[in-house]
Amino acid sequence: MVDITTDVLIIGTGPAGSSSAALLSNYGIENVVINRYSWLANTPRAHITNQRTMEVLRDLGKDVEQEAYLFATEQELMGENVFCESLAGEEIGRMKSWGTHPLSKAEHLMSSPTLMNDLPQTFMEPLLFKTACSRGTKARMSTQYLSHMQEDDGVTTTCLDRMTGKELIIRSKYLIGADGGNSLVAEHENLPIAGKMGVGGSMNILFKADLSKYVAHRPSVLYWVMQPGADVGGIGMGLVRMIRPWNEWLIVWGYDINEPAPVVDQKMATDVARQLVGDPELEIELLSANTWTVNDAYAEQLSSGRVFIMGDAAHRHPPSNGLGSNTSIQDSFNLCWKLASVLKGQAGEGLLDSYDTERAPIAKQIVTRANQSIGEFGPIFEALGMTGGSDIDNIKANMDARCGADDQAEAQRSALNAAIAFKKYEFDAHGVEMNQRYRSDAIVTDDQDEPAFTKDAELHYQPTTWPGARIPHAWVFDAIGGKHSTLDLVGGGKFTLLTGLGGEAWVEAANTVGDALGIEIASHVIGPRQAFVDHTGDWAREREVSDTGCVLVRPDQHVCWRSDALSDDPSADLTRVMSAILAL
Repeated sequence: MVDITTDVLIIGTGPAGSSSAALLSNYGIENVVINRYSWLANTPRAHITNQRTMEVLRDLGKDVEQEAYLFATEQELMGENVFCESLAGEEIGRMKSWGTHPLSKAEHLMSSPTLMNDLPQTFMEPLLFKTACSRGTKARMSTQYLSHMQEDDGVTTTCLDRMTGKELIIRSKYLIGADGGNSLVAEHENLPIAGKMGVGGSMNILFKADLSKYVAHRPSVLYWVMQPGADVGGIGMGLVRMIRPWNEWLIVWGYDINEPAPVVDQKMATDVARQLVGDPELEIELLSANTWTVNDAYAEQLSSGRVFIMGDAAHRHPPSNGLGSNTSIQDSFNLCWKLASVLKGQAGEGLLDSYDTERAPIAKQIVTRANQSIGEFGPIFEALGMTGGSDIDNIKANMDARCGADDQAEAQRSALNAAIAFKKYEFDAHGVEMNQRYRSDAIVTDDQDEPAFTKDAELHYQPTTWPGARIPHAWVFDAIGGKHSTLDLVGGGKFTLLTGLGGEAWVEAANTVGDALGIEIASHVIGPRQAFVDHTGDWAREREVSDTGCVLVRPDQHVCWRSDALSDDPSADLTRVMSAILAL
């Protein structure tokens, strides 16, 4: 007997699951989200929040975006990554990270209306979950997924009510597995996973202690500690991570994955904290401790029939580059408008195939990048002479050698500077965060050539309206002087068409085609004496089409088609394009 019936069942309330629930509720889709635990994230885990993720929160509502900023550590305090022997010990070097370098900051400001920040998962997850529940999501805590079975018209999922010990049957039209790196949904659906789990071992030590005297003068999210043993397991080296400035911290220290995981008790946690902070008298308030493994695996297929996976279920990787929760939330932004379109009868089920086509390459890309970033700590160890053992006296002598006045010492300093600067591929990789371009049947390029990247695509975002890319950000202005990002004109669960003076026939076509297909296609004419005016000319420079052309944008803010100029039959062209995108 079925106990609960819904359109979409979501397994997991992490960043992927809660954002999916919030988006689906925003789109008017009935959904249920379950969590095997009694509450949400109890450790800060994910924290780096990039601009693209903040754009998703902004699309959920500027109130959601502003609440995120309220609880976040702002971008300026994310600061400069510090490399040191210990927090109290000698500083070895530092690099400006997370868009705080003046050149990178300018690129960030030009790329998005949002700001990067540090928002621990203990704040992000409740924000998304609250947004979902307040907008219609039905949530069940202490409810454990056991198994599911697909049928032609839906999915039957068996759960365990952990409070009563009774089984619960939930019937849904679609199932989303956002159930983490050990996803049972992916396992039960036999979705292929490439790569390897458990390639390294790490321990987390979450504690409170006032460390302001060591760090307030050099604010940073991450303090990297260079000590013998720092290159064993883990995520590259010892890490003291700021959770709340400057009295809540997370230490990450590696262990040999081939040995049993250590038991991290109060004594061990205190000893490790004293060692990495460099204060033998330090007293800490231990909040929690656990061990975990570094993974290097990704799903080669993100869907099967009516079942989809996302988040850590689809991409399993270390926290390098801060890509975890960001990619998870962006997975949901890609999938949920498609589910909504199909469930409302506005699109064919073929549209759902594009989720796998578009997001599976992203899963592979970010897992590869995150694990590569760990390896890129190697040149720092080599420059300091810290490789090849744990002989403390030998390592200290090698590190001291860089302070000499001879040519060899100068070469060592040069190598160290270059190695630290190269870590921008982990800590300031704006292109990795923003350059995602989709290729699928839900994108119509009309054989337009993709623009080549003129700068390093991992480091620098390159805006373009080429179909598949996220719409570029530019400020436009209303009649009373208010400014609006072009991203504010699109999204919100709707397709949007942007054009200029002379392109009014596109607006008529959008209305006609929208009525015929039973969907809303919003439209905006941007130009003098219109509702939105391009006073600075920035949109004209970014749009890559003429005034009479148009840019068609999907609900997830990715361009899905464009025309350089007004066509002979705008309605026919728009009908052709929309029918292809929606798999009608």
